[in-house]
Amino acid sequence: MTEATALHELTAAQAAGLIRARHVSPVELVGALLERARSVDGLVRAWETLDGERALAAARAAEAMLRERPEEVGPLHGVPFGAKDVFDTADLRTSVGFGPFEDRLPRRDAEAVVRLKRAGGILLGKTVTTQFAVMPPPRTRNPWAEDRTPGGSSSGSGAGVAAREAPLALGTQTNGSVLRPAAFNGVVGLKPTYGRVSKRGVFPLAWSLDHVGVLARSVEDCALFLAAAAGHDPEDACSAARTVPDFSGRQRPGSPRFGFLSDALDRSTPEVAAHLADVARRFEAAGAVVREVRLEDSMETVLAVHQVIMQTEAAEVHARLLERHPDSYDLRLRAYLEAGRLLPGASYVRAQRLRRRINANMEGCFADVDVLLLPTATEAPPGTETTGDRSLQTPFSLTGLPAVSLPSGLSSERLPLAIQLVGARWQEPRLLEVARWCEERLDPVPAPPV
Repeated sequence: MTEATALHELTAAQAAGLIRARHVSPVELVGALLERARSVDGLVRAWETLDGERALAAARAAEAMLRERPEEVGPLHGVPFGAKDVFDTADLRTSVGFGPFEDRLPRRDAEAVVRLKRAGGILLGKTVTTQFAVMPPPRTRNPWAEDRTPGGSSSGSGAGVAAREAPLALGTQTNGSVLRPAAFNGVVGLKPTYGRVSKRGVFPLAWSLDHVGVLARSVEDCALFLAAAAGHDPEDACSAARTVPDFSGRQRPGSPRFGFLSDALDRSTPEVAAHLADVARRFEAAGAVVREVRLEDSMETVLAVHQVIMQTEAAEVHARLLERHPDSYDLRLRAYLEAGRLLPGASYVRAQRLRRRINANMEGCFADVDVLLLPTATEAPPGTETTGDRSLQTPFSLTGLPAVSLPSGLSSERLPLAIQLVGARWQEPRLLEVARWCEERLDPVPAPPV
């Protein structure tokens, strides 16, 4: 796997290991990925801005450090990554999909970008997002099929990782925009516990719902990201002052205990429901315990509470910008925000009270299980007129629980299907252990046909 033609196939963990062993040069790896982007991104459209010149300069510096100061290399040394175009990047355009921000050049990197660079990562560029990470459907195309959506606002990150244009990429999730693009593009997605990773320097959508996450091609890659990015940030009021544990997932978890979330099957297509049932049977045959779990609160209540909170907070975030640049907003987004401004404050307060009850009830689901098991999405990737159904990701954005999406098979139309694993709050180590156990027992999903 050291030939230049195969370098773009490396996962982040594979690349990091080969670079440390001096079998792969960071310069060769960055060059191979830039060449890959030139060959396929005309179709995929994952990149908003490719920063090839600076990426190559950073790769040359990484190569020099390996020679001169090998003891200083970090866990992601020389590994390229992308960042969704809502993350501030110093002197690199961050437009958030918004016309008036077309030439916006932040002075500082977002904290998540800072930490990945500190771990040795090399920023390749900015990936496409929907306008302000909300709507409409993106210009990015699903590398599995042009006529199918790549998912929500982290679409460029999901499609770019799937198309082997980057081994990992930063995304954000307020509703479902890390997990759904992971599912629809056949890659791994991780949304950590709310507050685990700093949001400083990320353009907000809804303060109490926004999460920083990652899209990658293995659970190990996600663990590497989280080890680098997690930890308290005093400049982010939502950042939790918690010790960063071991996220490696290398411990043998024994027999995982899954809570099969039957509420999710009520909303899924027959094909997705049958696929999840088959996966559960296979896990049981491998020694896992699988028991049915149902939510105490109805899905309709959970989704309504999330909607009120997200729409109210988003309207407040955009109040001044909307007044200054009303015609620059997508018409659907403008209507959504103006409707949010009309919601009475009492509705927001009541939604937050209900949220606390939902959080407490959801925590009760983990009394006898390690993780919840459900589909990531209700269906295989639908058409490009939508970004897909958010309903199976939304509950865990509302509650802030950590979640992983794992590619788990292909539909009858040869499109990706995925399972979702949800952990208890702050229990990413156990979640990643179980995710690795599942990854080893699921059939590998091939690369998309781009």
